[in-house]
Amino acid sequence: MAARAALRRRFRATVPARLRLLRAATLLLATAVAVLLAVAGLTANGTWDSVAGRAAPRTTSAADLNLALNDMDAQAANILLSSGDAGKGRLRTPYDKAVGFYGDARREIGHDLRTLAVAAQGDRSDEKTVENLTDDFAEYQELIGRALENDGRTGGKAAAHVDYRKATDLLQSRLLPESRTLVDSNDRAFDAEYGAARSALAGQLAALVALGCLLLAVLGLLQWYLARRFRRILNPGVLAGTVCALVAVVLGAQLLTSSSGNLRVARHDAFDSVVALSRARAVAYDANADESRYLLDPQRRDRYASAFLAKSQKLYGIQDATLDTYDRELAATWQMYESDHHDLRFTGEFRRELDNITFPGERTAAERTVRAYAVYERDDRKIRSLVATGQEREATEFCMGWEPNTSNAHFGAWMKALDQVTDVNRAHFDASVRAGRSAVDTLLPWAAALLLVSMALTALGLRPRLAEYR
Repeated sequence: MAARAALRRRFRATVPARLRLLRAATLLLATAVAVLLAVAGLTANGTWDSVAGRAAPRTTSAADLNLALNDMDAQAANILLSSGDAGKGRLRTPYDKAVGFYGDARREIGHDLRTLAVAAQGDRSDEKTVENLTDDFAEYQELIGRALENDGRTGGKAAAHVDYRKATDLLQSRLLPESRTLVDSNDRAFDAEYGAARSALAGQLAALVALGCLLLAVLGLLQWYLARRFRRILNPGVLAGTVCALVAVVLGAQLLTSSSGNLRVARHDAFDSVVALSRARAVAYDANADESRYLLDPQRRDRYASAFLAKSQKLYGIQDATLDTYDRELAATWQMYESDHHDLRFTGEFRRELDNITFPGERTAAERTVRAYAVYERDDRKIRSLVATGQEREATEFCMGWEPNTSNAHFGAWMKALDQVTDVNRAHFDASVRAGRSAVDTLLPWAAALLLVSMALTALGLRPRLAEYR
């Protein structure tokens, strides 16, 4: 009898101890899952703040700077081309537009330099690049200012052209390479941040799956133990707690996979195209400036014609093409592409964009851009043909005119088409950022609340069983 009583006391002591141990394990694991999700949510929000507030704007500011530098130089050439001799024979509309665009570009450069100076803090290499850009831009403005001042004097054309030549050489040798360095540097930094964030999300998802499975396993073990010891099929409290824990883990996994997916869309599907198209726009403005330089500086016409072709190849690269064959080969390769979208026999920024078509309407907008580009390229040949036949004023008027079917009008149509395809990608970048933040703000509170409910239900479900041993 004494032995049986001792065994009964040991049994009664062991059962509540085991129940308390399983309860403690459940609460500890649920707390660990909640902490993991809280850390993941804070990290995800920090990533979205960085992506939308720093990484992407830094890259686009550098690309905008590159474009504005090209535009400012192009407009300076246009002012010199259209100004006449101290105002005599001035092409009024092209001159007034060039003066306005010149001022806009100069203000944009000042804004971008200030933005990049702030963004570069802490990165000595970028800080040095921005410092060099600021100093070189001050020298460039001085040269352009002197060119425009000389151009305003009777007989000052020759001196103005010398000063402009020095300025555009400074632009090509130092300012543009430095601005492109910033584009590449900031884009690489963004990509590195993206890679680290995606890796962290993958690690957090693996940890969540492991902890979640362990939590559900402990809850399952607890349910089994209760059924076995108390001869009841299910404990309602523990069952409800298990369901809540399962839903919380599923929501947490959905939060992490959604964050990772939205981050991939924002960075690669959308922003890679934004960068390629921003580069294309900057190259386009530089090529357009080469046309003005070609008309302005007869001594360098061969050089500027070669530069125009090189930039055309950056946009739509055709192997071994020359200015004489480029239009024909562009039409032939584009026709092959239109027959089969997998048959891309060209390179360059347009190819980069067409290789990354992701969103509804993006392909149509990209194709419209290339067609507008082809029209602009044909205009360039007309300009050179007019020059070759001695019709330089007609070439200048066609190059700088804003009437329908002039080169500038077609350039504007091309830039409008390019902006439209860029806007498609920017819109989806912004949408991905919003979706990523929304996933954290919506799913995290629900997951945390369900884990708290799970812990409470589990404790309440065990309470009557533990009371039996008091």
